[in-house]
Amino acid sequence: MFQMNFPRPSNFPFPLEGEIKCLHHDELLRLTEVYRLSFEEKKGKRYRRKERARHWLIFLLLRYTGARVSEVIKVDDLRDIDFREAMVTLPTLKRHSPHKKGLKRTIPLPAQFLGEMGRVLAEYPALRGSIFRCHRSTVFRYFKARAKEAGLPSHLCHPHVLRHTRALELLRAGVPVTIVQELLGHASLTTTAIYLRFSGREMKEILKDRGLI
Repeated sequence: MFQMNFPRPSNFPFPLEGEIKCLHHDELLRLTEVYRLSFEEKKGKRYRRKERARHWLIFLLLRYTGARVSEVIKVDDLRDIDFREAMVTLPTLKRHSPHKKGLKRTIPLPAQFLGEMGRVLAEYPALRGSIFRCHRSTVFRYFKARAKEAGLPSHLCHPHVLRHTRALELLRAGVPVTIVQELLGHASLTTTAIYLRFSGREMKEILKDRGLI
């Protein structure tokens, strides 16, 4: 059975007073389980099962990389995923300067993702070379359906919440903000720094946790 090996922090992720839409730990677990069960469901036509497998891997890649949907669906699994090094090369979109177009970034992948990708390809070898090829609107619709099934509120039923959630997860784990910037493909450190805003309650909790008050 697929398992997430990330330990649960005491308050993951810290809410940012409505500024950033993100998933709490339990919400992320519920959503992951709904996607997994959808993938493993054996009922229905084989074509439908194959598409559910595709969406399962798209979800996992979004979840573990914090990438944009438009970046993930451009991934060529034959060219861009290095199983030996456990890395994926992603196009970096939304860079507005002409000289920054065509940039790519390389992101480490967890063993869980590579294991699931191997399992999907073993069952559906015809997906090799096009496993992430999907229209972005289809990804949005599928995510919204699974999010509702997981009991998420409507404002969290959009795949971009995975990007925000991953950013906060990395920062709360102590990953330097410059590395998070590179992983997310932000053009400016100022964009990444938005995730570092704390409420007064959060600052108090952090200072207490560090023994500073």
